[in-house]
Amino acid sequence: MPPTGPSPQIERLKNRSQFLAVRKGERRKGPFFVLDILDRGASDEAPRIGYTVTKRQGNAVERNRMKRRLREVVRLTAGFDMMPGHDYVIVARRDTLTAPFEKLTKSLVSRIGQQPRDKQSQRRAAEPDNRTE
Repeated sequence: MPPTGPSPQIERLKNRSQFLAVRKGERRKGPFFVLDILDRGASDEAPRIGYTVTKRQGNAVERNRMKRRLREVVRLTAGFDMMPGHDYVIVARRDTLTAPFEKLTKSLVSRIGQQPRDKQSQRRAAEPDNRTE
């Protein structure tokens, strides 16, 4: 059941430098989008969000529809799970256009609610195992 009441205050990422800064944070991949998250370290500030859809995903009408669908998911449900002082960038994939709204919602809520992985475990997962036994 979706949360009730007014949606939380969420600000927007407005310029390119803010979007690029978020790329240095954690990346959570999914079937409908990639979610980049950066902890700004300012827990007293509202979370900020940005949406990206590349030209490769379709024409302008399709890209705008993808962004509108993602904005609505955030407005209705996912915004309640966003942490204060964090920046979020959602990079849409082509499947965002045709995915059922319920699946899109569940996917975004689960990605936002995941526990952050520490940098060491990410690095270990990317490195090949060089041990000899």
